Amino acid sequence: MDRTTAVVWDPALLSYDMGAHPMNPVRIELTMALARDLGLLDRPGVQVITPKPATESDLTRVHRADYIDAVRAAPDDPFFSGWGLNTPDNPVFDGMHDASARVCGATIAAAEAVWHGSATRAVNVAGGLHHAMAARASGFCVYNDPAVAIAKLLDQGAQRIAYLDVDVHHGDGVQAAFYDDPRVLTVSLHETPLALFPWNSGFATETGGGGADGTAVNVPLPPGTGDAGWLRAFHAVVPSVVRAFAPEIIFSQCGADAHFLDPLADLGLSVDGQRAAYMAMRDLADELCDGRWVATGGGGYALVEVVPRAWSHLLAVATGEPLDPATRTPETWRRMAGQRWPSAEPPRSMTDGRDPVVEQWTPGLGDDPVDRAILATRRAVFPLHGLDPDDPRD
Repeated sequence: MDRTTAVVWDPALLSYDMGAHPMNPVRIELTMALARDLGLLDRPGVQVITPKPATESDLTRVHRADYIDAVRAAPDDPFFSGWGLNTPDNPVFDGMHDASARVCGATIAAAEAVWHGSATRAVNVAGGLHHAMAARASGFCVYNDPAVAIAKLLDQGAQRIAYLDVDVHHGDGVQAAFYDDPRVLTVSLHETPLALFPWNSGFATETGGGGADGTAVNVPLPPGTGDAGWLRAFHAVVPSVVRAFAPEIIFSQCGADAHFLDPLADLGLSVDGQRAAYMAMRDLADELCDGRWVATGGGGYALVEVVPRAWSHLLAVATGEPLDPATRTPETWRRMAGQRWPSAEPPRSMTDGRDPVVEQWTPGLGDDPVDRAILATRRAVFPLHGLDPDDPRD
């Protein structure tokens, strides 16, 4: 079956800029430059879409109107406080509302392209701001673009949407937005909140609210988990619950901060392991949803060394054949990256030299902390889907 892909892009998305802050938009700029230099945007069936900002009515499906008013007002008040804004994590910046609404509009454009059939898959690497709450900025996120886009599709008749979050941090804002909604399955693999922000959510025991039991799935993994353990956890949990839920469309938040070089977290994935995760999510969409897959970026703070390579792999998987991991990064891109971020050494290859293998999970593997985490999640949520948590075939 032919697959078409919408890549949502506008340089104006770089205006989501918190200044001297880990979430520097250079990571997005360098991603799109690398994808372009690798020829990914010129592949057959790829259309580049210029998005419009989300409207007030789009935003208020997830965010309170008084919070949106506060986001608008905050840049004009040097002493502004409240709503999670003007903090080290969420500094105020000029044009904050417009920049944040544009990111939401880009993810809406990706979602609608897939839902209405103008594309089979769609990617917005500037999106994935999954921590923002209804009335609070959180974790570098002002508005929650995945939640806003999912709400838009629910309004347009979607009945079963699966959201898969592979950022190193728990996808707490999206889970909160749909915790009581049986139409949305939220699945998050992340470093345990015992060790990492957001600290108070993302435990295996969080399985959905009343009337939506089983629609929140959390796999909190121990610090240091690398490709083998992470992929074992993914395949031991995600395909089973997603198949049981039978979604019409799959959303993915593809934060790149689970990488071993990320300065803000402690998991140990390689870009090769991340590439394998993107392929697994694409394959689930092909199997269950006639290919309908919407992917966003997210976290990722190794701005030159990791994020551009990880998300170029994501764009390659979404637009056609995955890139050969041994592919060299173009000299034109390395030169640009060196100019834009002189303190980093631009990588010369699209691989970290890993060859991740998916290991079969088996109950009773011993005292391995990853396997304990897998079993805790399966026992919390599998029975709610009619699955046997102790049977590796489920």
